[in-house]
Amino acid sequence: MSGARRLLLRARTLARLALVTEWRMYCGAVRLLTRRAQVPDGAGSVAYSGTVALAMWAFTAVSAVELVALHLIIPWEGVRLAADALGIWGVLWCLGMTGCHYVYPHLVTDAGLVVRNAERSAAAVVPWDLVVGVGVRERSHESGRRVQLGDDPARAELIVPVGKVTTLHVDLRTPLDVVVGGARQGVTRVVLAADEPRVLAALVRERAGLSSPRPGRRP
Repeated sequence: MSGARRLLLRARTLARLALVTEWRMYCGAVRLLTRRAQVPDGAGSVAYSGTVALAMWAFTAVSAVELVALHLIIPWEGVRLAADALGIWGVLWCLGMTGCHYVYPHLVTDAGLVVRNAERSAAAVVPWDLVVGVGVRERSHESGRRVQLGDDPARAELIVPVGKVTTLHVDLRTPLDVVVGGARQGVTRVVLAADEPRVLAALVRERAGLSSPRPGRRP
């Protein structure tokens, strides 16, 4: 394949990704404003927005204030209209990004634990019969990527942080196939964030048929 053709394919892929991301932001904004979280009938929802909510709402508010300020101080009509259009787009983008963290929560379903991170599609679906353990532990991660693989050579981890933080891990009996960066990987631990990790841990134990931790023992 020639270099020009590879460049063209790369450009098409990036353009498609940009359009999908843009559409996802608008869907998130609409769902947030209409208070319609994407939770199927019969599924339980688990929030994870707490660690980033304040920062994201603050950023959205600053963008809105900036929009109004520029509209008032720019004297040239053409420039002002262009700034207004760009500012409105920025506010919608911020609102959509914020909304995605609220309207696409983790799901507790009959099939398993659906792990998400500001996207409708799941980063992983963990069947209950694969779960052999669950623990509550807050961890910080260097990378802010939404879905990533751990660097521990002794254990294959799928890490789904929020604001570079996770609060819960689920251990698996056998490797679970997940897709990260377009490549399929097998993982034996899923690490995620939840606003109430102990509540989620109890739900996972109940669904997976695991015994509760002993009193005084860290779960």
